[in-house]
Amino acid sequence: MSSSLEKYILAIITTDKTKAAGGTAIFTCETKEEMDFYAKNLEAILDGIAHGIGDDLYVIVKH
Repeated sequence: MSSSLEKYILAIITTDKTKAAGGTAIFTCETKEEMDFYAKNLEAILDGIAHGIGDDLYVIVKH
């Protein structure tokens, strides 16, 4: 029997360093506008979906 990951976090984008830690790519931005720019572009580059978690955090996930 083989197992595979079907859903996983590709990246985290935040303006608050205290909100993210762990074993995935973390992008820390200075402004919300910069965070939105990174989320939009990384979503396309990584072929994932950006989910906003509050005003200061995006999670890019693969479904």
